Amino acid sequence: MLDPRTVQIVFADLQDSIVALSRTNPPETIRRTAGALGRLARTLDVPFTVSAAPRPGGPGVIAELPAATPFVRSGPSCWDDPAWRAQVAAHARPTLALALCGVVSEIVVLHTALDALADGHRVIVLVDAGGGMSPRTEDAAHDQVRAAGGTVTSVASFATDLVRDFTDPTGREVITALHGLLA
Repeated sequence: MLDPRTVQIVFADLQDSIVALSRTNPPETIRRTAGALGRLARTLDVPFTVSAAPRPGGPGVIAELPAATPFVRSGPSCWDDPAWRAQVAAHARPTLALALCGVVSEIVVLHTALDALADGHRVIVLVDAGGGMSPRTEDAAHDQVRAAGGTVTSVASFATDLVRDFTDPTGREVITALHGLLA
């Protein structure tokens, strides 16, 4: 069982112009799942960061994300952004749940996950909060994450690993958010 006090959530490339390009997960599913993950973060008081690829006109993150100023990075890995890394380090939590999205799992998810694993963090990639260029190339990226010691799972599995009692108020909030994924 995961302890919410040990987890951080990373939203990366959840940008309108990038999410729309996903070929492995419908954009509306990515939006709904990222929104549920944001509600989970707020409910469980889990810190999160938002990292964005540079885009003309600004980062343009999807409206479903919890409010935060995005870190706009210059390359394929969040780990290469010193300001982002300082924010992650400020929370000193050993588990990074990488809710990384957009086009592409094969770039930002893969490189950030591998860099975080190499730096000693536990990494959980949440596949339904992301998308890729093709099923074949996305599967290859997820295989690399697993081979390096990361976990690949879903937002529902992640959430129910954090909260195991759905009868208390927090558990009811979490399960209600997860029911929204079925819409």
